Amino acid sequence: MRGPRWWAELPLIAAVYAAYSGGRLLARGDVDGAVGHGLGILRIEQTLGLDLEHPLNRLFTATPALGVPADFAYASLHYVVTPAVLVWLFRRRPAHYRAARTWLMAATLLGLVGFTLLPTCPPRLLDPAHGFVDTMARFSGYGWWGGEASAPRGLGGLTNQYAAMPSLHVGWALWCGVMLWRYGRTPLFKALGVAYPLLTALVVMGTANHYFLDAVAGAAVMGAGLLLTPYATRLADRVTGRAGRVTGRAIGGESPRSSPLVSGGWETSAGERIPGQRSAPTAADDTPASAR
Repeated sequence: MRGPRWWAELPLIAAVYAAYSGGRLLARGDVDGAVGHGLGILRIEQTLGLDLEHPLNRLFTATPALGVPADFAYASLHYVVTPAVLVWLFRRRPAHYRAARTWLMAATLLGLVGFTLLPTCPPRLLDPAHGFVDTMARFSGYGWWGGEASAPRGLGGLTNQYAAMPSLHVGWALWCGVMLWRYGRTPLFKALGVAYPLLTALVVMGTANHYFLDAVAGAAVMGAGLLLTPYATRLADRVTGRAGRVTGRAIGGESPRSSPLVSGGWETSAGERIPGQRSAPTAADDTPASAR
């Protein structure tokens, strides 16, 4: 089976991310409600003894050697590692790419529902009396961001600062970790698969961008997205199959499903692969070298 079409994947991913970003921006809610939700989460954590963000934030604030790298990690890795893992899967594990991409998209859209229904003020924007310091504002002189979280200076108005619940920083990092652990073949990949989501959880709490329960919700959203993935895949198959039959009739009565070069709208003909992509994965593709 040949891999997915790169020229079909790019617009699809761009469209979903644009819809997510636009929806996230529109789902701001009122400030008083967002602050109330944030304080409610904080009270629940304090009652249960789960307010891990307080000691972490104090540590990151008092130790620039921790706080500054954490700010860089928060402002960049979320937008670099996730696309890099997607490209790696596309090129090196094409047999697993489609399901992994669908899982990520489904969970991301579920996260948008969370932002809409429960706009939440992050710890860093609560009144200072609650004991939090915005490390990204404190150490903004070291990076490209301003006082508005990870937004570049002057672009804070283009972000929704009250989209703390759930934490998709943690959710996306968990997805990356699962992909690296499951499909990586070296101890380094396995180690990164464990370390990256754990590091991200510490960073989002230590920088006062998320509560501990935001991180838990981010993991829960990824779990829900995983459960929805088979249904989303089947729905996409039906839609693309119907579109393929209509197109086939329009060009002479032959459905693309009957072509040996296209299957379900997801395979690609010779010459349509990006350099380095494995075009014909087989069962041996995931067999350890020692067993071959």
